[in-house]
Amino acid sequence: GMAGVGIALPQDAMAAATNPAGMVFVGDRLDVGVDWFRPIRDSELVSPFGAIPGLTGDFDGSDKKNFFVPEFGYNKMLGWNMSLGVSVYGNGGMNTDYANGPAPFGGGIPLFNGGSGQRTGVNLEQLFIAPTFAYKINKNHAVGVSLNLAYQRFRADGLGGFAPFSASPTNFSDKGTDSSTGWGIKLGYTGNLTDAVTVGATYQSRTWMGKLSSYKGLFANQGEFDIPENYGIGIAIKATPKLTVAADVQQINYGDVDSISNPLVPNLFLSPLGSDNGAGFGWRNMTVFKLGASYAWSEKLTLRAGVSTTRQPIPKSETLFNMIAPGVIENHLTLGATWAVSPSSELSVAYMHAFSKKVKGSASFPMAPPGFVEANLKMYQDSLGIAYGMKF
Repeated sequence: GMAGVGIALPQDAMAAATNPAGMVFVGDRLDVGVDWFRPIRDSELVSPFGAIPGLTGDFDGSDKKNFFVPEFGYNKMLGWNMSLGVSVYGNGGMNTDYANGPAPFGGGIPLFNGGSGQRTGVNLEQLFIAPTFAYKINKNHAVGVSLNLAYQRFRADGLGGFAPFSASPTNFSDKGTDSSTGWGIKLGYTGNLTDAVTVGATYQSRTWMGKLSSYKGLFANQGEFDIPENYGIGIAIKATPKLTVAADVQQINYGDVDSISNPLVPNLFLSPLGSDNGAGFGWRNMTVFKLGASYAWSEKLTLRAGVSTTRQPIPKSETLFNMIAPGVIENHLTLGATWAVSPSSELSVAYMHAFSKKVKGSASFPMAPPGFVEANLKMYQDSLGIAYGMKF
């Protein structure tokens, strides 16, 4: 309900997902929830010379629209100054599902509307299980550490048109679902500078994942798909007895992971997909700014709102390959509320709308002269979550 703000504002046993130090401030509690997530993905191939039969067209990548993301958190105090807990949550993912994929992905003889006639898309899901230990240095300052145990699974279908540019064409597309596990660490600090001002900082290492061997022809370095490092700072200010305002700044370093950050062009011709330092999706690093507010309307009802903004990670030159991963969202608005069902339990709801963003390609189609065809990406998202928390 607060656009992801939480580095300096721990509120429940999911705090370790943002800052592990916050767990020692939330007490003994259990939290469970689920989020209904609805991303709408769209792309198009266009030409300044008008429609090109069998190539240009608009493509709906949302044949599957609805996803459910569960979460679980448990925290136990070990005396007044230590806690041990675990947070389980979806770390990220991407899905596209074209009933009739864009012709460049399918290869072969395209249909009259520019489609390949093949179901095309990818599905990536990542889960973190984060055992967490937090320790109060004194009553106002704490540190924490999480061991991020990660599980991811991936599937790609209908991408055979790019297989000739792969170092391993037989391990590129339509290989079913593959999975890998890995680990990393997350460190955090939370400090109450005054009764009204709290600050926090957090660092998450790169999560080193096992290779997706079934797709070693797609991802750089023979199927490597690690989860990038991120870090951030936050502040929370109790402006009045009822109103708390908080802000976070977060950096996500996609640029350190070759399969995510290496550009498709010119790598597509010089370093084949799947090879050492091979071509990838061309994503840039991101800096995310978040602002949220929480207002205690009454003893039982708390209201929340938040906004976040960033520059989306896909350059205009990299839109073609990202038709299967159009992560172009920049601005989010959230609303939420918590109702105290009893002195020891609460029910929370949250709504998020990610505003529509379109990225127009420029020199994005390497198989044709510059400007002859361009790939454009568009996405917006909505989600609705519900969670139950219990103090004990």
